[in-house]
Amino acid sequence: MSTTTAVQLEAFGNGTHEPNTSSLRPRAGLGDNTSIHQSEDPALEESRIADSTVPDGGHGWVVIIACAVVAWWVIGLSYVWGVYQSALVERNVGSPLALSFCGSLSPALMATVGMLVSRMLRSFGTRKLSSAGIVLMALSLIGASFVTDHLVGLVFLPGVPLGLGMSGCFMSFSVVPAQYFKRKRGLANGIVYAGGGFGGAIMSIATNSLIEKYSVEWAFRITGLLIAATGLPAAMLIKERTPLTTTGIVDWKLFRQVNFALLFFAAGIGIFPLLVPPYFLPLYSRSMGLSTGTGAALLAGFSFSSAVGRIMSGYLCDILGPVNTLGVFFLGNSLTMLALWPASTTLAPLAVFAVLNGLMNGGFFSSMPTVVGNVFGSARVSTAMGMMIVGWVAGYLFGSPIAGSLLQSHGGADEGLGAYRPAMFYAGSMSAIATILTVVLRLRISKKFVAKV
Repeated sequence: MSTTTAVQLEAFGNGTHEPNTSSLRPRAGLGDNTSIHQSEDPALEESRIADSTVPDGGHGWVVIIACAVVAWWVIGLSYVWGVYQSALVERNVGSPLALSFCGSLSPALMATVGMLVSRMLRSFGTRKLSSAGIVLMALSLIGASFVTDHLVGLVFLPGVPLGLGMSGCFMSFSVVPAQYFKRKRGLANGIVYAGGGFGGAIMSIATNSLIEKYSVEWAFRITGLLIAATGLPAAMLIKERTPLTTTGIVDWKLFRQVNFALLFFAAGIGIFPLLVPPYFLPLYSRSMGLSTGTGAALLAGFSFSSAVGRIMSGYLCDILGPVNTLGVFFLGNSLTMLALWPASTTLAPLAVFAVLNGLMNGGFFSSMPTVVGNVFGSARVSTAMGMMIVGWVAGYLFGSPIAGSLLQSHGGADEGLGAYRPAMFYAGSMSAIATILTVVLRLRISKKFVAKV
């Protein structure tokens, strides 16, 4: 029997908790404007059957906590790079542009191999793949501690092995929770991804303290050891309830759906600005004349708020619908970067920006698997998410470096706060475009102003 492989919102149910064929049947317009019946789309029928057997809790909560621990390191490391970047810029290892590229390489590689990893996931299982990912992540940071004075070395360590390890872990904790939850899938998914936000918050302060007390090198080594010590036991608990469906790497039929294309491009464009604030907040605060500790605290506030946003997003997906929720968070992300960040010339408004933008930033990651599962069927989400994540490659790889290039072309960090504004407007504009595409998707699914979509 095919199994559910990612978080999916209960499909427009009738308010009860029993499996209901009519409420789980895909509605007209879900894939395109034409009516889609179960008999015409086997994946959606498989999703309905799989959803009817989900236990909705029990041992699933243990799996959720284990996934959250692994997400702590995978997502948290993406956010904490800004602390390393600020310290390495101060040591003249490289420019903000070059170092932001080093930080972007890992998540970009994670996205690049997304479809391949989703296929490996169905062959080897989540336990083996997430365990191997943790080992790669730990070794990559320990290895990076020996090349901190060499920019090229930082590209390959932690860059490449960290990205490969992150991909195995990311796909694992993205697809497993839905095998254990149905009514609370949005919340369960939010808890998993919140682990990454909390990880980024605590690691930002801890990493800055390690750098100040010891060195960048020892910060890398200690973090690598902690990943192995806590991540491996958690990875051993991430196990699918039933075997994942074995299918091809790519479901080409999805590319023929306009709604898939809209979501693909909305997410692909919306990912460009997401790492700009966490990468540049410590540097921006330093340009304001604040201490490195204050910069780390701002990044911690951003990450903590991101964790709250992930839980909030999961809850709102269950209440408002995942597409509505995604659009709200894209819009909020755009407004905070276009209106609030440029006005943040003192600590107080900058702290408000860090909190609000972190809230909106976090909502994207926990709502995406829910949107994909709801619109395209939970039985093929490991394939659909793998395809979707590949669309994030350009945003992960070039999103922050473009901001760094704009900063550098306007005089760099030493030219004052005005030099950052082009990067702010670029990031906010990308989120605005993603918002528009999400609104178009929402209207294609349902033109009703008030609808759970």
